[in-house]
Amino acid sequence: MACAACALAQEPKVAEAPPMVVVDEADVTVREAPPHGAIGMSTAYRISDAAPQPRTMEFRRRVLDVGSAIGEHVIAHDEVYYVTAGTGIVISDGVEAALSPGKAAYLYDGAVVGIRQTGSEPLSIIIAYPVAR
Repeated sequence: MACAACALAQEPKVAEAPPMVVVDEADVTVREAPPHGAIGMSTAYRISDAAPQPRTMEFRRRVLDVGSAIGEHVIAHDEVYYVTAGTGIVISDGVEAALSPGKAAYLYDGAVVGIRQTGSEPLSIIIAYPVAR
């Protein structure tokens, strides 16, 4: 019969996770033209940039001003655009879909994607994707 201490000694050690990072978006705000074409202006909240490596995902918020867009570009990973305010049109490989608060577009590796603001209010989106390897 094995003793309890012997059983514990045989368990594999679990790698220690880095400490949690809490980010205030006010600390990571950048006013800039949107990526992939610089169409209009936007406010970027580079939330995951405040988390040191190693990390495996990017998590950002971007608010596209009226008339602004993230231009069409090929993605090399799956990506999600989630709308928190305003309205927009997302495109993936030539197919367009309307987005509004509470809607998300799941976009696949290899697709040509983009999103443009529509309506009279800025478009606020959360963007999540894996870190480039």
